[in-house]
Amino acid sequence: MSYNEGNTVRASVVQLDAYGPWTVTPEPRRETDIQALQARLYADFADFMGYHDGYAFFNRFDNMIGIGNHVSVDEYKRFQERIRNRYPVTASIGIGEDVTPAGAIDAASEGIQSTGSAQDLSRNETVQHVQKGPDTLQPKATIAHFDIVDVTSKYTDQQSEIATQSAVWESVSVLKRVLYEEYDSAAYFVGGDNVIAICPSLDTHAFKSILEEVHQQTSITYQVGVGEGQTAHEAGDRAKHALERCRENGTRLCEYESDGQYEHYLNMESAND
Repeated sequence: MSYNEGNTVRASVVQLDAYGPWTVTPEPRRETDIQALQARLYADFADFMGYHDGYAFFNRFDNMIGIGNHVSVDEYKRFQERIRNRYPVTASIGIGEDVTPAGAIDAASEGIQSTGSAQDLSRNETVQHVQKGPDTLQPKATIAHFDIVDVTSKYTDQQSEIATQSAVWESVSVLKRVLYEEYDSAAYFVGGDNVIAICPSLDTHAFKSILEEVHQQTSITYQVGVGEGQTAHEAGDRAKHALERCRENGTRLCEYESDGQYEHYLNMESAND
């Protein structure tokens, strides 16, 4: 699949330095203390990315993902200083640029891996920038905000939380895989039954195909709002408003148009369960 190569995505991978060894030194630390530290650190990262109109994803907590075309290398270094001053750990950061979100995150991963292992005690607050896209950053973001149709009535209020979580996570896993393997997109679970995907500029047919494939594999119906913008925040805000219009109108796909209007699409038969 080809994309507009005039657009470039900048992503970051924030990885805690020697975090595994820290959790068991001088002896294994309480799990609740570790979870509390992870939550606070992620909240700081989300605030940092939000301040720069970017998006943050907790990923695996000791590894966090940022999407922000307007976050400079120097600003990431200042965030490293913030971590060092507030927490008993430090972080290294890989920054990657490419024409697709998946490519940008892959580049950021390569960058941080080139500076040493996550278990390496000698690695400390490294920053590595890998650019694979055009020399000049042309910021444009496409955000797709997915959620499951009627999850409360079909699952939350009817099944045990274990069964509900299992069904949601199974569908999220399929959705993430389809977006990554077929559309070079990066998707992240953000709580409840919501998934946010950073995508290339995909057409309506692509989003319909994504919804259809996930439904065929899991019998779960998603609805999605899609927005584009110069920043992840602008695109994401438009996607959230588009998703609300899906809920209001009973549609499965709503896209923000450049003239400020929203285009609705009633879904294919397989999504009307």
